[in-house]
Amino acid sequence: MFIADVLGGYDVYGGPKNLTPAIKSGAQWPVNEPLAMVSAMAAATESLGFGITISSSYEQPYHLARRMSTVDHLSGGRVGWNVVTGYLDSAARNLTNGASQAEHDERYAMCEEYMEVVYKLWNSSWRSDAVKLDRKAGIYTDPTLVREINHEGKYFNVPGPHFCQPSPQRTPVIMQAGTSRAGKAFAAKHAEGIFVSAHSPAAVAKSIADIRDQAVKLGRDASNIKFLAKFCPILGRTQEEAEEKYADYVQYGDYEGALALFGGWTGVDMAPYKDDEELRYVDSNAIKSYIEGLIKVAPDVNGGKWTKKTLAEHIMVGGLGATCVGTPDVVADEMERWVREGDVDGFNIAYAIMPATFQDTIELLVPELQRRGIFWDDFHVPGGTYRENLFELKGQHEPLLGHPAERMIWRAPKEEAGGTSANGTNGYTNGYHHEEEDESLDPMSMQLS
Repeated sequence: MFIADVLGGYDVYGGPKNLTPAIKSGAQWPVNEPLAMVSAMAAATESLGFGITISSSYEQPYHLARRMSTVDHLSGGRVGWNVVTGYLDSAARNLTNGASQAEHDERYAMCEEYMEVVYKLWNSSWRSDAVKLDRKAGIYTDPTLVREINHEGKYFNVPGPHFCQPSPQRTPVIMQAGTSRAGKAFAAKHAEGIFVSAHSPAAVAKSIADIRDQAVKLGRDASNIKFLAKFCPILGRTQEEAEEKYADYVQYGDYEGALALFGGWTGVDMAPYKDDEELRYVDSNAIKSYIEGLIKVAPDVNGGKWTKKTLAEHIMVGGLGATCVGTPDVVADEMERWVREGDVDGFNIAYAIMPATFQDTIELLVPELQRRGIFWDDFHVPGGTYRENLFELKGQHEPLLGHPAERMIWRAPKEEAGGTSANGTNGYTNGYHHEEEDESLDPMSMQLS
């Protein structure tokens, strides 16, 4: 289960600072804090993994590391972190004493160091056998096996040590969703799951190939990164029923709410344009570039004529991702096309209405996917960690071989962990790099995959 999150309202449309359309329509408003809800949902479930969006821009790494470790403990290792750097000025105004947010690439540079800090706290501060629970000797944790990380960097100074003992996964499953140049470089190094959103597989194939290539150059196995495409299925037992559902859903959509979402996602205010104005001819380079991309991948929408009204209606059901209307057979064919042409590994199911989209997916779509032999029947490891079930590798609690967090794990000198990487090789190393280095540490959607 993936939970998106933002820390400010979408106020670009009709702005600046115009929250009225978002508030009125409920366009990602209000938004509650997700990690608190996950702890409750984890208590009511056994195997479900939770991907939680948290920004690295407005919380100190020491504090976030503790929060994530806590919920990883409470859930039995079923937590993932969708790493975002933030993109809303409305969030920055409220969280930086009114200052504007850092520039895009600067935010990624800060996030890179942020990841280094949390990896050290999660993996290098406690040796894997530090907790003794030795009642006779009166030792809860051996203090010689807990150490400071003494991180001193450009953006963060964090001495440590981590305030939590190692959780079941140590490092939560790392997710990411950006496809900018900086975003792709970050994903290639850190991400285990990557969300992509576009109208066709051709629109994501190049980015996916680029990230996999970069990952290999960094010493990672390209198959250890799972790409999940945003996908909104409108399902019916007949094609007519599905199309009637879609027409019904659209009539309840909020026009200005859709454009508020678009403004928040892209930073582009559509208010100055007329409803029937063809957008590829407007004077905004940002809009023209975006619309040209839509025409290239979705040429049949409105006969290729993208207007403000067409854009709003398209966003009302499915957002900026793929929306497929049809029978289970039609939708399954389209999903297979995404896997074949886009090289995606799975899908992030976006809902049109709650809970009917998920009910239709479970009752109509999943049986067809299972009949074709392309969808699992049960969790690979019932009651297992998120990482075990994501990679279908029993015992693979911690990051796979080649991941930067895996290289930092401080293990007992003779410890041999039992995990494997996704290609079947041993997924762990012994000790923190080398034994002689041990003293120096300063260097709401549903997921189908």
